[in-house]
Amino acid sequence: MENIVLIGMPASGKSTAGVLLAKTIGYGYIDSDLLIQNEEKALLCDIIAREGAEGFIAIEERVNAALWAERCVISTGGSVVYGERAMAHLKEIGKVVYLRLSLQESERRLADKDIFRRGVVMKRKGETLAQLYAERAPLYEKYADVVVDCDGLNIDGTVAAIMAGVGKQKN
Repeated sequence: MENIVLIGMPASGKSTAGVLLAKTIGYGYIDSDLLIQNEEKALLCDIIAREGAEGFIAIEERVNAALWAERCVISTGGSVVYGERAMAHLKEIGKVVYLRLSLQESERRLADKDIFRRGVVMKRKGETLAQLYAERAPLYEKYADVVVDCDGLNIDGTVAAIMAGVGKQKN
């Protein structure tokens, strides 16, 4: 299956770049966070509050491991990399692209944002963005087929870099 799966930290551009990439190359678009919200009939932040971080991660893994698509760009939640079964499945059905940001750029993009309302999974109470970054970055690297450095790129630059990384041209 010819899918492109986007992974990365919150605010790395997975959803925004994913929609534009899909339109540019003529693919469908799937946001797995929206699939989770639809299945659970609740916002991500409410699911996390109800189920806790581990409960949410189990739901996220179930949804992503069952996802079937063809010729789609799939934007995942930042915590998808905690689910080994989901990541193995996503690698089977597509090319996994890590939208890499530096910690400094992540902090800049998330400044003045309520990351809990965005549905960012924090495994430990009081966890900082730096701690989250340190925990997730090695997982993103582990699962990535392609790494796109997004620091200093606008959305068009990010899309162009993804296309170059996966060898896609405009349709």
